[in-house]
Amino acid sequence: MSIGQSKKTVVVREYHLDVGTIQVFENYMVSVFEDGATLTLERAYQILGIAEIHFRNKDFGYISLRKNSYAIDPTVYTYLRSLDNLKAFAIVSVKEIDMHNFKIEKLFYKKPMKFFIQYDNALAWVKRRVRGR
Repeated sequence: MSIGQSKKTVVVREYHLDVGTIQVFENYMVSVFEDGATLTLERAYQILGIAEIHFRNKDFGYISLRKNSYAIDPTVYTYLRSLDNLKAFAIVSVKEIDMHNFKIEKLFYKKPMKFFIQYDNALAWVKRRVRGR
């Protein structure tokens, strides 16, 4: 990282879970899951725990960077909905299958959730949503 970059891009903490990696930033987190992984409710509790540690009393956003193909138990979204301080949920992918899956996932989540092809656009949207509250 160069000195000239904004400090908001500094990774606060990186977690290596059995399903992938979670990077925590000042007011958002980014996940990259392993190819073939299955995100079950039990594994989602790990991510919720990370959110609780870093964002207990502050609003935050979540970016799912879908570089790989993996499965998600849709009941995970029921628990994510209960996080009042989770203000934005972005999915980033260039794969058409992820766009179709997003439409289904959105039915379960029912809160601000958006699909992006470019990470930078997702990040800008998440930051706007988090600051706007």
